[in-house]
This record gives sequence, C-alpha cells and structure tokens, in this order.
Amino acid sequence: MNERSRYIIGVDIGTGSTKTIAADAAGKVYASYQQGYDTFQPRQLYSEQDPEKLLQAVKAGIASVVQQLGYPPAAITFSAAMHGLIAMDAGGTALTPLITWADNRSYEVAAALKDTDTGHALYHQTGTPVHAMSPLCKIMWLREQQPAIFARTAMFAGIKSYLFHHLLQRYVTDHAMASATGMLDIHTLEWSKLALDTAGISKAQLPELVRTRQVLTGLAPAIAAELGIPASTPLIAGGSDGCLAQLGSAAMDAGHATLTIGTSGAVRMAVGQPVTDIHRRLFTYVLTENQFITGGATNNGGAVVQWFVVHFLQQPATAVGACVEQALALPPGGNGLLCLPYLFGERAPVWDSSAQGMFTGVQSTHTAMHFLRAILEGICFNLLSIAAALEETVQPIQQVAVSGGFTASRGWMQLLADVFRKPVSLQQQSDASAMGAIILALQALGLPDQDFEQTAPEEVFAPDEAAAAIYQKNYVQFKTLYAPQVKKEETRG
Repeated sequence: MNERSRYIIGVDIGTGSTKTIAADAAGKVYASYQQGYDTFQPRQLYSEQDPEKLLQAVKAGIASVVQQLGYPPAAITFSAAMHGLIAMDAGGTALTPLITWADNRSYEVAAALKDTDTGHALYHQTGTPVHAMSPLCKIMWLREQQPAIFARTAMFAGIKSYLFHHLLQRYVTDHAMASATGMLDIHTLEWSKLALDTAGISKAQLPELVRTRQVLTGLAPAIAAELGIPASTPLIAGGSDGCLAQLGSAAMDAGHATLTIGTSGAVRMAVGQPVTDIHRRLFTYVLTENQFITGGATNNGGAVVQWFVVHFLQQPATAVGACVEQALALPPGGNGLLCLPYLFGERAPVWDSSAQGMFTGVQSTHTAMHFLRAILEGICFNLLSIAAALEETVQPIQQVAVSGGFTASRGWMQLLADVFRKPVSLQQQSDASAMGAIILALQALGLPDQDFEQTAPEEVFAPDEAAAAIYQKNYVQFKTLYAPQVKKEETRG
C-alpha cells in the first residue's frame, strides 16, 4: 500500500465482537482488529450487554488500525447489530444495559399487540414484525414493568446512537438502524406517530434521523486524539449489519438472495421499494432512499446444533464440527425423523417468542446422530420457509449466496442446496457488513466504488435430484408442525 493511499475504516459492532478493518477504494484490506465482549443473561429471557464495553471495543479497533497503518483514514464508517435498546437519562447516563435483539422479556407485550389492528398497521407501516426483539416492544415493556426508569428516560438509544453521542455529543441514528426499531415509517423515512403513540413516548425521546450515507462532523478533539486521528475526520453514519452485509456481498441485483448461518441465521434480498408481506412473515429495512432489504431472520441456527452436541451427546462445543459431519454421513431424510428447531422461540417466519421445538416420527431405529441430522434438516427447512415467503412476496430467487461460521461444513452446504433445490454459492467474505459500510462511505465521499473488488464464490454446490426429492416430501410435513401457524392458515382458508 502506498504510504499516502487513501483508506477508509469500517467498524462492524456485532453481537459477540466488534470487527474493524481498513480498506482502500478497491476493497483491499490492509489492517484489521477484533475485540470480543460478553452477553449476560441475568434472568430467564434476558439478554444484555455493557454498552461501555462495546464502545471501548470500537475505540480500540479504530486506534489499532490507524496505528498499524501509521496515518489517519479518509473517513470512518459504521455497521451495527440491530434491535438493541439503551434507556438514557437527561445527563447522558445509561439507565439500563444494552438490551439486545435476543432479549425476549417483552414477549407478552408483543403477543398482545401482534394480531390487533394496531399491530397489523404497525407492521405494514414500519416493515418490522411485532416481536420481542423490537425496541418498540422493549419500550412498552419498560413502561409497564419498570415505570420509574421509563419516567426518567430522556432518550431511547441504540448502540450506534450511544456511540455517536460519545463521539459527537448528539444522538443520531441512520435510517437502516431506525427501520429495525419498529418505529420508523419506511414509506416516509420519519418516526411513525402510530408507533410513538403505541410506545407512549415523544419524538424528542428518539435520536435524530439521518441517511446512511450522511457525513457527520464534530468529533470531540480529546476523543480524536485518543483515536490518533484529526478531529476533522468525516464519520459516515453507515447502517445495520444485515443491510450492509447484503451490499458488501455484492447481492443487490434482482433475484439474488443471501443466506447466513451462524449462531442464528437469515435469508435476505434487495428490493427497490418498501414491500411488506400480507402474512407478516418478513421484515423490510431501509438501506438507502431507493434500496431496501427484505427477508427474515431465525433464532435457531448453529445454537440448536451446539445445544444438542453439548447437552445430549455430552461433547464439548469444539466437537460440533465433527459431530455434524458424522450426522451428515447418514442417508437424507433421517429415516422419517423430523425436527421443528424452535428451541429459542422464533422470529421468521412465525414471529413467536413462545414457539417451541419438537421431534416427530421417532422410531427405535433412530440413533443420536439421526436426531442431529433431523436438527440440521429442520434448520434448513425453516430457512427454506423464509425463502418461500420471499419468493411469494418479491420475486423468484435465482441464486443463493451463503456465508457464516457453519459454512465450514461442506456437507451442510450440500444439504442446503438439496433442500432449496437451487445452486448454492459459498461466500468467504467474513467482513461483508464492514465492507458494505465502506462502500456506503465511498459513495458518501464521492469516491468511485465501481472498481470495488468482489470476492468470487469459493465453491458452488448443485442440488442432488434424488436427495432433493426426499427433502421436498419432508418439507411438506415440516410445514404442518407449527400448530399456531397451521391454525392461522386454516382460518384464512
């Protein structure tokens, strides 16, 4: 890298760690830093983090990559996990921890609101399904269960708003992060009056809305010195991790779906206008004024596999990979064993925090590995149900690009191809969200991004017709396992 080449820092504030990279206008990465932090479950259904730990990870990452390269960046841009909430008092002190997307304490609030006329209207206005993950439901829970904290709250912030308040002394949120709160009207890009009234708060208690490409200035000199950069360094608002992963994966063309499998999972597509699903199975979040990301996320990905390996096979978490391969060596279909993998409640497509897992078709011939294989197939069936909702609502899926930690299993990738009955391309872009933020920054600064390097698929898995036929039959049975959903479909009919 030329000593004075321009580079941009992309910061991705994830659930388990913050990843910071430095890349040039061609997408070549020259430095990186990653710092993890803990998530706490002080009570059942709770999922919390210390926002100061996340803030320090961001600052450490920026300072580290600047030090590695020896001179400051052209800009810094940000990605973050969605749905987090921090209640702040008038003096800028946090009254709560960061309540994360995985927190389910407000499930009763969500269940009471979801199927009302107001719940229907909120979904179609905001694009966010009514669910315990959403800050809207978290705020309603605080109002009901912690009224003293609710009364003292001057600002309901997300992790990026918390960060910008520290850096710039102002509460700011971009449209992408705001559209995941359940309180942004994705048609007008303004805070929804209906959502504000439902939550019982005022517009003044939510951050200032800005575009994802917005250039923010006013970095506090003392903080700039701490980071090793000029106070004049532009900060680009950036967006949410899911939206930016789509952009960073070069999957913005029609019919191009991305599928992520990690602890959780998601299937997404880009669309040119806000769309909502008549059955409310999908989210739609804002990327830019004319780019939206629609899809669905599942709580039940690798977390279910790890649960089974640790608690039933009595193996350490490090043995998950080997156990998965052993299960995948069995014939397709698990000899009639089916699994509904909703161990952690569920988001898409059912949006039911109280959803539960189950096995059906159990026979004396089934071994522990048959159960694990049924779990793997069940996870893929649930992802397929999200993809089916996308095809019904948006358009047919032409290609599926897969990324995430569990792509290390080639057998699981083949299973996905067989279940989806489509070619699946394996993407090895581990920094997709940070890269997406960097692309936005290039656009914001008026720098060319057309030469941005896109990583070619490492491998493409074609479906096996014989296995696909078995899965197609089993998927029909799988769709009948979620009883509340079956009842709703019968009522519609």
